[in-house]
Amino acid sequence: MSESQVSVPLSVRLRFGHAAVQQLAERVGVDVLHIKGVAVAPELRPMTHRGSDVDVLVRPEHVVRLDRALRRHGWRLYTTFELGSPFGHAQTYLHDAWGYLDIHRSFPGIRIAPARAFDRLWTDRDAITIAGVGCAVPSVPAQAVLLILNAARSKADRQDVSVAWRTADDERRTQIVALVADLDAPVAFAAAVGDLERYRGERDYRLWKVVSAGGSRSEEWWARVRAAPTFVAAVRVILRAPLVNIDHLAHRLGRRPTRAEILAEFFARPARAVGEAVRALRQRGAKG
Repeated sequence: MSESQVSVPLSVRLRFGHAAVQQLAERVGVDVLHIKGVAVAPELRPMTHRGSDVDVLVRPEHVVRLDRALRRHGWRLYTTFELGSPFGHAQTYLHDAWGYLDIHRSFPGIRIAPARAFDRLWTDRDAITIAGVGCAVPSVPAQAVLLILNAARSKADRQDVSVAWRTADDERRTQIVALVADLDAPVAFAAAVGDLERYRGERDYRLWKVVSAGGSRSEEWWARVRAAPTFVAAVRVILRAPLVNIDHLAHRLGRRPTRAEILAEFFARPARAVGEAVRALRQRGAKG
């Protein structure tokens, strides 16, 4: 390492990343709520667990404006909304100095319209200072809800559920339950706290079952179809299912894939799906 280079601790880089995004958002007139990681109230997350990237929830109608501003200021697109997750909720960027950034246009588990959800969280927002810059964050009860909903997508780490829900006092629990109702997020919340079977009749039950407990890719895709809010949305999911996730393939290869590699992946996907289905049937047979 040369004398001009220094190693910046992750926690410091994350704080400056939040500050950089906030200043850029203010410059172009974009509303953002800083979520997760260093933006979370200390009472809800141990100091030893502060995340590995910057996360912000963006007012949906401001997403395009922020995307353009980020690209003009050194942030490179890493994964898109469409290919980043089963929920299509976040887009990831990478900056040479600040690392990874996820901008969320919605939050998985919240079933009311993204614009309404943002307004609900924005109305009760708090303000904190990160790296000397004022940043808007959800209220503490709202932070707790987002942490719990986020934990529903983890098959192993449920530490946030323990801190934000299981150890919460009665007043905080009442606030959390009320906000879950306002955001129409009961199924994801139940998946996080271990009460998912109460919602077997809900259209998104199967998706949260797969996401929280595991399942094959084919099971996930069918769950996504069933969870789609409209027939048109379900058709879009079906049409997208056979397509190669070029973002993920590029990350696996460490470079942009060639046309031949994309074609090979296109034909390999059905074979993997069949293999997963066979293994799933065998596992069910063994359990039976």
